[in-house]
Amino acid sequence: MFYLIIMKYRSRTEITVLILEAGNGGATKTKIMYKSFLSYAQLKEYFTMLIENALLEYEDGTQKYRTTEKGLRLLKIYNQIEELIPSTIK
Repeated sequence: MFYLIIMKYRSRTEITVLILEAGNGGATKTKIMYKSFLSYAQLKEYFTMLIENALLEYEDGTQKYRTTEKGLRLLKIYNQIEELIPSTIK
């Protein structure tokens, strides 16, 4: 069976939200990369921005990335906005 997956243009905000959702509870770099549909190069760019803005953190003990409290607040606000102004193009 063949599946056609159509990837629409995603904004930086949408990609950021996918990464933060994937990192919620802790996840490896590979898991986040697959869940957010990004290449390794793209993921590195986003990780730099997210870590610098304290939205994502790296845990040495578990070797996983975790969404911070600030990142969780951003997700909550994003979801509230989505409820108020649903995207017409999905």
